[in-house]
Amino acid sequence: MLAFLQAELIPEIPLSDWANSAEEYVTDRLDLDSTADALDAFVDLLASALLAPPELLMVAILAAIAFFLSGWRVALLTVLGLLFIISLGLWEASMETLTLVVVAALVSLAIGIPLGIIAAKSGRVETAVRPILDVAQTMPAFVYLVPLVVLLSIGNPTALIATVVFAMPPAVRLTMLGIQQVPRDTVEAAYAFGATPWQALFKVELPLSLRSIMAGVNQVIMLSLSMVVVAALAGALQGGAPALAQVDHGGGKPGNHALALDGGRGGPGRCRGARGAGGLRAQPARRRDRLRRRGGHSDHRHHTGPRHAWSREEEDDHGQECRLR
Repeated sequence: MLAFLQAELIPEIPLSDWANSAEEYVTDRLDLDSTADALDAFVDLLASALLAPPELLMVAILAAIAFFLSGWRVALLTVLGLLFIISLGLWEASMETLTLVVVAALVSLAIGIPLGIIAAKSGRVETAVRPILDVAQTMPAFVYLVPLVVLLSIGNPTALIATVVFAMPPAVRLTMLGIQQVPRDTVEAAYAFGATPWQALFKVELPLSLRSIMAGVNQVIMLSLSMVVVAALAGALQGGAPALAQVDHGGGKPGNHALALDGGRGGPGRCRGARGAGGLRAQPARRRDRLRRRGGHSDHRHHTGPRHAWSREEEDDHGQECRLR
């Protein structure tokens, strides 16, 4: 009786159908592939600039920057860390990670600081921004990757956009907080001496709120680094897979770990989805995935019959087959 009443009184919301329709609408109306290619080319250009000098010269440059900014202890730690990265053979992946962190931090600050200034000056903007910041800072990191992977597929653009969305709220909040904490008497004194609103902002309010803004910069950099690591674990950052592949898990077979860790790159992991040479970003690949999810296409792992529980031997054979391909 209760089940009947529940079925009659509580309607079923077709959320999955709405999400599929929205995804089809966005991918059909917007040229997301061109946007992803442009972001990917920009990231590759900066990564190539970091990889152009010899490795030891780049170590010396970064150590000099660390010395002038933080002293000899941080410079020594920088040298030791970079030499350790070189010894692991992960220099190229590290420079790609550094590129994404720098670009994401700069973009987050370029958007977050002006937005924080506007929110501090306008009560309506602050009222509209605060709930968004609260939601953005309470969501798990993987939540930002799911819609972006659906729309842009796996790659550097996905990691970059997700990192910007994840790291931007502290810049907005701390900039807004710092300007609001500036004493009103000081600002009114600047106006009394004939300062314009722009002069009061740049010569009084921003210098007095610099400590809070710098705390926001620190948080943005830390969150950018953490989000890039999460993107690497999720397969969105291509440079993360070789770093993780060097971790030796004693409880499993190497083929299984290679298959799982290489799923976001152009290597053996693509055997599982059979998406072809075009990669996940190609539009026909997304069409095939959509058809397979709706039952229009099936393969040996996604058949319409009863779910088949693969044994360890079958999983090992499948991983070996993918690695041989």
